Amino acid sequence: MEANPEPTLADDEAQLAAFAEQLIEQVDTSIGGWVRRSVFAAAGAGGVKVVEADLAPVIEQTRVAAMSEIRRVLRADVDTGAGSPLAALRSAVGPMTDLLDRWGAARPPRDEFLERQFPGDPYQLGPAAFSDVDDDLHEPGLVWGAARAHVHLRRRRESDHG
Repeated sequence: MEANPEPTLADDEAQLAAFAEQLIEQVDTSIGGWVRRSVFAAAGAGGVKVVEADLAPVIEQTRVAAMSEIRRVLRADVDTGAGSPLAALRSAVGPMTDLLDRWGAARPPRDEFLERQFPGDPYQLGPAAFSDVDDDLHEPGLVWGAARAHVHLRRRRESDHG
């Protein structure tokens, strides 16, 4: 009997699923802080005062907008091309944008690339990396991405030799 048998593809897929669930939970708990920091920064840069009472519904709206897509993407089979969890967060900035517009915040200047790539994010609130949402998401995001790539490559390797 082997002391350390190599994990099977099923083991790797189960580990990926566990990493996905951990990332889902951490993203969900990080959204409130991300919304708060993003709105405060954009409001300050846009010359308006934050109305604290307006934040709670916007945090919840952003969570609702982001989390169903985050769950779908992170729970999807690696071969479906389900998208990116960061893209799901970037597409959930609407409630923050609406709030900043209601407050009359000045929109920052954007170049043609940003206008074209992120037309729904005039305040540039969308994250480029997990650490833009929360520093504590950096490592779990990398681990999930690496595990996803590993499962994808392992499936290719095993189907080529199967």
